[in-house]
Amino acid sequence: MNPEYIDLWFLVQQQRSYVTKLLGRVGLTRRRAEYFVRLWVYLLVKQQQEMGVMLKPPLAQLHLPQGFVSCTHREAAELFYGMQDRGSNRAAGMMLDKLAALGLINKQFDGNTICIQIQALPELASSESLESVPLVLDAFNLRTDAVPVAAFLARNYNWRYKSAVAVPPKIARVLRHWASQYATGMRVLRRSDNANPVGFYALYPTTAASEEYFFLPPRKSLHLSSASETDPIEMATPGDRGCTTVFIRSWMIDHPYLQSSRLSEFLRDAQKTLIQMQADFPNLCDLQTLIIHPSYEKLALSLGFQKTGQDPQSFIYWMYLALDRFLALDIEQVVAELSLDALSQPLSQAGASSGVTASSLPRRRMASEF
Repeated sequence: MNPEYIDLWFLVQQQRSYVTKLLGRVGLTRRRAEYFVRLWVYLLVKQQQEMGVMLKPPLAQLHLPQGFVSCTHREAAELFYGMQDRGSNRAAGMMLDKLAALGLINKQFDGNTICIQIQALPELASSESLESVPLVLDAFNLRTDAVPVAAFLARNYNWRYKSAVAVPPKIARVLRHWASQYATGMRVLRRSDNANPVGFYALYPTTAASEEYFFLPPRKSLHLSSASETDPIEMATPGDRGCTTVFIRSWMIDHPYLQSSRLSEFLRDAQKTLIQMQADFPNLCDLQTLIIHPSYEKLALSLGFQKTGQDPQSFIYWMYLALDRFLALDIEQVVAELSLDALSQPLSQAGASSGVTASSLPRRRMASEF
């Protein structure tokens, strides 16, 4: 197996499809994803040829090689860098270490030979199998849902932090805190086979004193992406007649599970939840959200949200919609007219850096703070 022939064995367009599915992983850049896919192709074809299996290029899809396959740093360098000057055996070895640290491969060294095993990854499960998994709507359970929801939220966003491992724990802590205060506005879309949540939203009733933040630069309202443990937006308590605004702090479906029918179901559930919240907060009339990632901008616009405040130091901005107008929407019609192409992109692909150098500001993300 010659590394130069990778693009013949697995066409570039097919490689890009696999890279796209992987880009939601925290810490996984496009270049690393490309190297991983090329490594996978190489090890698969190499093992099959060593076993005497007569393969004909191009491959229709990739499957996992059986166990470990030998791969020297020189092979990896040719595979990753080709004839480029920047690549070296040492650099290739460091890249293999990074791929192992990201959980993409297992690596063994017996003193003489480096062997690599490609890991089975949930992001690469066939779309057909994910589409057939029954999903159910359910209340957020602070005991069982906080950690898995934090994990898939973190996996689907590009965090600015150099160390992403600190992000999921903070998300889990905040989610549990919110749920302990007022859990009605927190809902999940979960798999019926294993109860794992794959969709989540948080509708956050705000106090009258916090409403001023909706008219200030959006960066002043970020919580999870700041070092502060103090939430600038205070949650209202049931019965507060001064509460007029719901802050949509998170709303997303993990991209492998995103379908029109599921999107409609989740939006209709949000309508029902808001009606239920009106019983606790009788004067609710406004919906506010932050557009931090462009992948959900089309959805927000199609629902009727309008931009109300741009942050002069970044690309994030506030969007507003009257609650009554949202509740009156025909969700099926809205979703039928919406293209899911932009929404179904992994968030790290759909967005770009905000350009702000301060480490406390994140890359642009979904229509929520997460």
